[in-house]
Amino acid sequence: MGASITIDTEYVQPQLAAAYLREEGGEVAFIEANTTHALPRLLTALDQAGLYPEAVKYVIVTHVHLDHAGGASALMQACPNATLLAHPRAARHLIDPTRLVASAKQVYGEEAFEALYGTIEAIDPARVRSLEDGERVSLGTANFHFLHTRGHANHHFVVHDELENVVFTGDTFGLVYPALQRARRFAYPSTSPTDFDGPAAIASVKRVVDLKPRAVALTHFGQFEDVPPIADQLIHWLELSTRMAEEGAKSGDEQGTLEQRFKWKLDQEFELAASRAGLTLNEADRQLIRFDSELNGLGLAIAALKQRG
Repeated sequence: MGASITIDTEYVQPQLAAAYLREEGGEVAFIEANTTHALPRLLTALDQAGLYPEAVKYVIVTHVHLDHAGGASALMQACPNATLLAHPRAARHLIDPTRLVASAKQVYGEEAFEALYGTIEAIDPARVRSLEDGERVSLGTANFHFLHTRGHANHHFVVHDELENVVFTGDTFGLVYPALQRARRFAYPSTSPTDFDGPAAIASVKRVVDLKPRAVALTHFGQFEDVPPIADQLIHWLELSTRMAEEGAKSGDEQGTLEQRFKWKLDQEFELAASRAGLTLNEADRQLIRFDSELNGLGLAIAALKQRG
């Protein structure tokens, strides 16, 4: 199989969240697990590649947010020989997801949580391995190099497939939705709660660029070879977001006020960014963007409050 296969998990809607299937020398890895509901699609991709669940050596999650790791327990149950690879700060929540699940249910409610994520179960600690910054693991003749990348989440890493020279970026390298790529490249970051750190996020983007990858494989969504233009857009957005959080910290305004102000500013920036990309936004585009705008505004509001101490 060689190069990785992009799997559309159809999370919420098509081409919103991807997982990746990588085989080398008869050994298989899934990068990202999405949610429990994605399991049939992941196993179908495995079968269509002529591979079996017993061949899966690794299930890798870039961080523990549920659109990346919510399906890890189900995928591990389906792949009896797999080891789960995670950031040290993420591993404990995969071994015991009690707090993770309780927090998500508090936000979404029981019914919406089940519809989005399904059942999340504990994973045997003996099957979970934490990866420190700079560690490598082998997949057949390929080496995967793990680099910790803060900014979006404090428990995030990216995975550099050194043989293919592709970086699986999770949320570190932003969001590039195929539906918005009708003109020039249109990319923007995720500054969602609760760990947004602007300078760390910028450093993480630059760390990916410094690897000089042939391509980046984004969870949201797909593989792209024009790495520098994506990075330039992300850094512009992250510098703006950093200034917004700093101004919010100095303002003394409460969270709700900050959220509304930040969302308004982000909405304006989306229109400007679309114009720079030669993209005329339609209602479906704005609906796609709206969720990220609201989530990013909330993340910046929380970041501003944290800066106050």
